[in-house]
Amino acid sequence: MKTIIGILVVIIFGVAAYFTLSNHQVTPVVNPTPINSTSTPSASIPKVRSATSAEVNAYVLGSNQFGFDLYSRYSATQVGKNIFFSPYSITTALGMTYEGAKGQTAAEMQNVLHIPTDVNSRQSAVLSVYNSLNASGQPFTLKTANALWVEKTYNLLPDFLSIAQTFYNGVATNLDFKNAPEPSRVTINSWVANQTNNKITNLLGQGTIDTMTRLVLTNAVYFKGTWVTPFDKTLTKPTDFHVTDSQTVSTLMMTLTGEKADFSYGETDSSQLLSMPYNGDRLSMLIILPKSGSLSSVESSLNATSIKSLEQSMSKQRIDVYIPKFTFKTTYGLASDLIAMGMPTAFLPSAADFSGMSGNKDLYIGAVIHQAYVAVDEEGTEAAAATAVVMTATAVMEPKPIPVFRADHPFVFFITDNTTGEILFMGRVMDPTE
Repeated sequence: MKTIIGILVVIIFGVAAYFTLSNHQVTPVVNPTPINSTSTPSASIPKVRSATSAEVNAYVLGSNQFGFDLYSRYSATQVGKNIFFSPYSITTALGMTYEGAKGQTAAEMQNVLHIPTDVNSRQSAVLSVYNSLNASGQPFTLKTANALWVEKTYNLLPDFLSIAQTFYNGVATNLDFKNAPEPSRVTINSWVANQTNNKITNLLGQGTIDTMTRLVLTNAVYFKGTWVTPFDKTLTKPTDFHVTDSQTVSTLMMTLTGEKADFSYGETDSSQLLSMPYNGDRLSMLIILPKSGSLSSVESSLNATSIKSLEQSMSKQRIDVYIPKFTFKTTYGLASDLIAMGMPTAFLPSAADFSGMSGNKDLYIGAVIHQAYVAVDEEGTEAAAATAVVMTATAVMEPKPIPVFRADHPFVFFITDNTTGEILFMGRVMDPTE
């Protein structure tokens, strides 16, 4: 059984230039204090209602489209490299951040993240998706968690904390960023490691948290599942994988043929489509494999709407499947990407408006950090991702013969929750040996 993990951290507040801490012995933070905003008299109690299917669909479509927008940027800037990230993790952590944004800051974030503007619809959909993903009694492990880490002398508005807790299930905890930034960093990293089965252990590097940090918002998502139809390990053999027309590497290729190899399959003029379900049939991996030529022509046609159309065109049939085993971890600093995509104001100390968090315009985003991990083998998939936002104080028909799906060249893949339509993870394999 293998795993997929995603983590996003949004670090808010801090000086514009970070410094590197000198080496010293780390003192653990003793008994960090959970914050309970619902007990604060001034905090209004948010109205909770069930989201309609239309509201969930709109929220998921926006989250998925942001994922494709970010993927498009990475496909252009990460030339020849593997890509893997969790659009759900990133939009969730930044979604919590957006709840405290105002004015131009909020408008830019909404446009880039494709966040529904209606407050009740958005928040109800966020909670609905969260509860659905964390449903118990499944034959796989899927969990997502949110947390807010607040400088103990800094006051967040009770209403903001209440929204974060009610709709994002964000547990808020006080830390001593001012006097103990390094131990605070260790505490947050320990939470991340615990949420991701120790697949992501050092999300926040030394110097990421400093004495000007006031708030860190984190999201983690973890998935571990087995294939409905596993591959036979005895058939896995070294095979050439064509990274480019002129570059070939040897990789372990898995094989699945015979009567049990019955999957959703489809074709377009330029690519083959294969969907492989995990036990429980709730989550599946969709692979898009170019028939010939470069992967870029396939990548350029993908968006949240087209991927749904492609999935609807597929039908179950016998298929001979050959896909490589692969494991890799990715790390992204998202600040420059998000600025280039159209939300620069959130990162400007002189212009950012997160007054919905504190009542003052004294916060800006200092860093957005994302890590993801994926391992695919004969038994299944394990994946994880984490995101942190660090905020700083201002200073088809069955063909004959049986189709062959031979992924011996670069391909795109998605891990999707079929219940909500949420794309939890997306990426591409350029070189399965890296």
